[in-house]
Amino acid sequence: MTGPAPRPVRTRVVLAERRGARRARTRVEVAEQTEIGEAMVAGLIRAQLGLALRIALVSTLILCSLPLLLRIEAIGSVVILGVRLPWLLLGLAVYPALYAMGRIYVRLAERNDQDFLDLAED
Repeated sequence: MTGPAPRPVRTRVVLAERRGARRARTRVEVAEQTEIGEAMVAGLIRAQLGLALRIALVSTLILCSLPLLLRIEAIGSVVILGVRLPWLLLGLAVYPALYAMGRIYVRLAERNDQDFLDLAED
């Protein structure tokens, strides 16, 4: 009998790319609220707050300017189908405008969320 058999050469097996390891680390930082995770979440909150304030400002300007616009005699006295224009605008036109602003807000808020998720995955 000769001495012990030689050991086989070890090979390193890699199951995932380095990028995947970084992705998990970024998610862990967000989940554990590390300094980097807190900064990322704070950025998302700032982006959502800025969006909400901009949409609120635009909707307030539009809705508050409407009565001022209707005070002008030439516009306020117009009659369409037997109904004065101010009643039509305040009763009918305001709701589609509010709905459109809501849809825009939801679309942009979802885009902010997706940007945050993309950042967390990089």
